[in-house]
Amino acid sequence: MRRILIVGAGQAGLHLALGLLRHGYDVTVVSNRTPGEIRGGRAMSSQAVFGTALGHERALGLDLWGDACPPIEGIQLTVPGPGGGRAIHWAARLETPARSVDQRLKMPAWMAEVERRGGKLVIHDATAGDLEEYADRYDLVLVAAGKGPIASLFERDAARSPYDAPQRALALTYVTGLVPRPEHSAVCFNLIPGVGEYFVFPALTVTGPCEIMVFEGLVGGPMDCWSDVRTPAEHLARSRWILETFLPWEAERCARAELTDDGGVLTGRFAPTVRRPVATLPSGAPVLGVADVVVLNDPVTGQGANNAAKCAASYLESILTRGGRPFDAAWMEAAFERHWETARHVTAWTNALLAPPPPHVLEILRAAGGLPEVAARFVNGFDDPSDFAGWFMDPAAAGGYLARAREREGARR
Repeated sequence: MRRILIVGAGQAGLHLALGLLRHGYDVTVVSNRTPGEIRGGRAMSSQAVFGTALGHERALGLDLWGDACPPIEGIQLTVPGPGGGRAIHWAARLETPARSVDQRLKMPAWMAEVERRGGKLVIHDATAGDLEEYADRYDLVLVAAGKGPIASLFERDAARSPYDAPQRALALTYVTGLVPRPEHSAVCFNLIPGVGEYFVFPALTVTGPCEIMVFEGLVGGPMDCWSDVRTPAEHLARSRWILETFLPWEAERCARAELTDDGGVLTGRFAPTVRRPVATLPSGAPVLGVADVVVLNDPVTGQGANNAAKCAASYLESILTRGGRPFDAAWMEAAFERHWETARHVTAWTNALLAPPPPHVLEILRAAGGLPEVAARFVNGFDDPSDFAGWFMDPAAAGGYLARAREREGARR
């Protein structure tokens, strides 16, 4: 029985731990917070999980909320026009509904599941010095704690990280009382040129069903406006102000909105960064970075939890196929590159959306309003961003695809 230790009890670390336990590994998870501290703390993310990542969870029996979590059945895209109306406005359904379970619910439940399945949970704020001890005692040490000094042990990969500073001022607001979207539930994704992005979608939190409002303001712009907010009530008021100022149709939906709880707010900013996957400790022992530790994307495309689940599934397969051979640095590099084949598409697409949209992207978004095929393909790309490489990311490919889609739509009519 090979002994594996994972530092970090988040989406990726716990997912990987539970997968390893299913296959008979001796697994220890180190968390810097107790389950009670997580549940009673502040919201940590928006965590919309799409079909492929949900499939990885379900394969391990980790979908513990069933019908309690409201589904996200599609995505609605809106771009405001110069006169205050909506220049672009359409929606399409996801082939598989997405779900968002507050990590304050999810992580404590998964931590309990680790112990129920025979794993060990250690509450300790691990340091770089601790990693030396862990590397001496375990066959493999993985770092899945995406923040703090330990993550900084992993060197930034400049070739894969075009940004060296935050591109958005971020804020989350968990609320109840929003007017439901007609037709079907959806991520309502609003792109505000020169200002930022706002999206809102149904979720399950510690108080029950809710909606999560996500604000992405260009740094230095009018939505970069959270530094003077001191209380949860002020946070909600600032959220309303943004919608009333830039998205009046969204402001109408939240006229009766209230915070789910005082912990249902969050602000911050970070630079999207890809890091080298292996950190070498002073002793020479290698440790492997997981998910956000090595591929940290801006949340504008909602890929954080999905990338974590896919990384956990990929690493699990790499560990299983390694058998009894050593988990050396070369194997770690190869395990990451296997995951990067998926993650690179997420990173390229997310970084592209952080830049001002080029003409061909605006043409795609406009055309999707009259071409259901295009709308559906764009929406379902949130589940599989690798599809964007073949059309969305390339002006010539996009033009050819739109021409063919128009021909097919004309034939159908």
